[in-house]
Amino acid sequence: MSRMRRTPVISVCALFFLALLATVAGSVFARGDPVEVPENARAKEYGKGWECAPGYRAVDEVCAAVKLPANAFLTNAASGSRWKCGRGYREVNGGCTGVRVPDNAYPTNKGYGNGWRCGRGYRELNDTCAAVNVPVNAYPTNVSFGPGWKCARGYRKVDATCVAIQIPAHAYYMETTYGSGWKCERGFREVNKTCVAVRVPPSGYLTDSLYGPGWECDRGFQAVNEACAAVMVPENAHLDVSGTDWECNRPYNKRRGECATP
Repeated sequence: MSRMRRTPVISVCALFFLALLATVAGSVFARGDPVEVPENARAKEYGKGWECAPGYRAVDEVCAAVKLPANAFLTNAASGSRWKCGRGYREVNGGCTGVRVPDNAYPTNKGYGNGWRCGRGYRELNDTCAAVNVPVNAYPTNVSFGPGWKCARGYRKVDATCVAIQIPAHAYYMETTYGSGWKCERGFREVNKTCVAVRVPPSGYLTDSLYGPGWECDRGFQAVNEACAAVMVPENAHLDVSGTDWECNRPYNKRRGECATP
């Protein structure tokens, strides 16, 4: 009886490996196909496709030279006109038109606004720069909002004038647009527009809190009226986390001011 010839296992494995290798190689070669780059363009460093070189822009799959109007310069923008008007000019209908700069102003190269800005001490008024009326003890600011001036240190704005801030004893100047304009020194508190010394009782210390008496008791003491009284800790108890009261040791329970067994 004749025996059936079996196909060698190694031949089947070899065929499978060659097929897999061909598939991977084809995929690699397909990804590596060269990109057709038009004239005046370059392949993108990341991703697929191409991009136009500086001075050119994509028009119908080609790179056409950017038409640069007079008084303009090229930009590196990836979209838009790819050019910008020079200082003293602004874009009008695809070109750069000279900006008429009024007296006491200087040109800007921003893409919005009127193309100029008033100098320090002047404000825009009907396409001109009008002088700002700066009161005594003030100085001009270069901002487009507000009165155009600011009071000097130690003065506060009241209507259209700068009034001196009256700083009481034991206080110092504080630059702010609200409040009194001054603050009491450490150890003093504001009372009726004056600074009164904080009276710290024995076993107490100063605090920087804006509320309360301005002092707190040391650990083991608690505030009673205007003094610091020692906390009386009963037997089988200890001071709590706050330090101003006590709690019972385990397994005792607080009962009628003492620590009783459970």
